[in-house]
Amino acid sequence: MERSAPADRAARRPTLGERRKSALRVEISHAAIRLFTEQGVTGTTGEEIAQAVGISARTLWRHFPTKESCVRPLLIAGLDFVAEALRAWPVDTSLRDYLEDVRAWGDAFAPPEAVWELISLTRTDPGLHAVWLQVHDDALPVFAELFARRAGSSPDSLRVKVHAAMFNGALRAAVEDCLAAPAEIRSEDGLNTSLRTALRAAAEGLPY
Repeated sequence: MERSAPADRAARRPTLGERRKSALRVEISHAAIRLFTEQGVTGTTGEEIAQAVGISARTLWRHFPTKESCVRPLLIAGLDFVAEALRAWPVDTSLRDYLEDVRAWGDAFAPPEAVWELISLTRTDPGLHAVWLQVHDDALPVFAELFARRAGSSPDSLRVKVHAAMFNGALRAAVEDCLAAPAEIRSEDGLNTSLRTALRAAAEGLPY
């Protein structure tokens, strides 16, 4: 996914080459998270990430500009899912009612433990924190486009942009709230609860 913009995809099926590229990027992300967790971000080089995947450093840098950016595909996965869910939002259902079925969202949105570890690292490592913020920043125009279609408005409308920012901020706050729980008691139910609370609060202020 170029620039890894969450869920900003055409309806066409990806080509074999695109699927292979995506699979390699995800494999690189998993290797980067494992190495960052085991030996720290500063103690890990891009060359080590490439070696762990079995590719050259040159190939790695063709996919990612920095070692920290290697984690983007896994951070984006949850936002991709939410954007796809919004595309399936029934026209005769309010946003608040649609979000009440957030249990199904949470089950699919729930990150694997490796991603929880990564998000935890974003709280202490400036480089990874910047990637985390950029991923959510990249999601804004995607959500704005979806809300604009719903409202029959323009995604460039300030009102729509504010609505997208509220929704996007609720998603980020929910994940970070759940992350605050100890790892041994963190669960999909906990994420569901955080998502339900955060998205309900956002929906109360949105006219959809």
